[in-house]
Amino acid sequence: MKLFAYAVRDYDELPYLEALSRELGFEFGYTSEYPSMSNAELAGGYDSLSIITNPLDAELLARFHELGVRGVSTRTIGYDHIDLEAAERLGIRVANAPYPPTGVADYTIMMILMALRKAKLISAAASYQDFGLTGKIGRPLSSCTVGVVGTGQIGEAVCRRLAGFGCRILASDPYEKDALRDIVEYTDLDALLAASDVVTLHAPGLPQNTRMIDAAAFARMKEGVVLVNAARGVLVDTAALMDAIESGHVGAAALDTIENEANLYYHDLSRKALPNRDRAVLMSYPNVIVTPHMAFYTDEAVESMVANSCRALLAFSRGDDSPFEVHAS
Repeated sequence: MKLFAYAVRDYDELPYLEALSRELGFEFGYTSEYPSMSNAELAGGYDSLSIITNPLDAELLARFHELGVRGVSTRTIGYDHIDLEAAERLGIRVANAPYPPTGVADYTIMMILMALRKAKLISAAASYQDFGLTGKIGRPLSSCTVGVVGTGQIGEAVCRRLAGFGCRILASDPYEKDALRDIVEYTDLDALLAASDVVTLHAPGLPQNTRMIDAAAFARMKEGVVLVNAARGVLVDTAALMDAIESGHVGAAALDTIENEANLYYHDLSRKALPNRDRAVLMSYPNVIVTPHMAFYTDEAVESMVANSCRALLAFSRGDDSPFEVHAS
C-alpha cells in the first residue's frame, strides 16, 4: 500500500503515522494542506487516501480516482463530509476511524457542568476583578433531568457518567439498549425535550437528523433549558438557537460543533476577521460556550484515529473486509 495523507498535524498525528508505517509496512506521503482540486496531484502514485473532516465531493473524488486512488479513510468517526454515493459509483471504498468514546463523554460532562455553573461568565468577570456573586448562581447537576439524544457508544458513556451524579436520565434512540435500562428511561424525542433541564446531543449527522433541533424543538423545551452539542453541528438550527437564547427560552448552551464550520478548524485565525458570523455571535453571548470541535482530542483518540484509518486502508489494498468500511446505504 502507498498512502497519501492530507491535513496531517506534525505535532500529534505524524509521529503515530511514522510508527505505523514501520510497524505495518506501508509507504506514505503527507501534507498539512486540505485536499482540493488544486493540490490533488500530490496524491498521484498513491492508491490510498487519508483525510479528516474536509469535504470530499464527487468532482474531487473523480479526480483522485483518475490519479489511482481506490481507498479513502477519514480519521474521524463522522463521514458525512464524503460523497459516499459518488465514491461507490467510482469503485472507491470508504472507511471511518472509530476511537474510544471516553474523551468525548468526559468533555460532554465538563460542558454540562460549565454551563450549569456559569463558568464562562464567572471566568470573564474575574478577569476584570469582578468577584461579586450577582447573576452567577448555578444549579447542581444532581437536581436536573438530563435528556440524552442518541445512545450509541458515546451516548452510552455519557449516560454512565451522568448516573454517578444522581440525576434523572432520559434517553431517546431508535435502537434502545437493554444494558442501559437500569440507569435511563427511554422515551420519544418530544417527551425528552419537554421534560429535560439539560439536553445533550449524541446522534449521528445523518440527513434525517439535519436540524433535528429547530425552532419547533426549542418551543417544546423547558424555559431555561441547557443545550449541549458535542456531536455534529448539523443537528442544530443555528438561527433558531440564537433566537431561543436571545428570548431567554434557552438558558445556556455549550457547543463543541456548529453548522458551517468547515472553514474554521483546525486553523489559527487569530489575526483574521472570523469567516463565520454565526460563531462570532454565539461567542458573544455570556451564557454560551463554544469550543473548536475538539471534544475528541485526547492522545488516546488521536492514536486510534490514525491507526484505524491506516488499518482500514491496508485491508482495502489487500481486497479484504474492514469493520470500519462505510456505505451510502
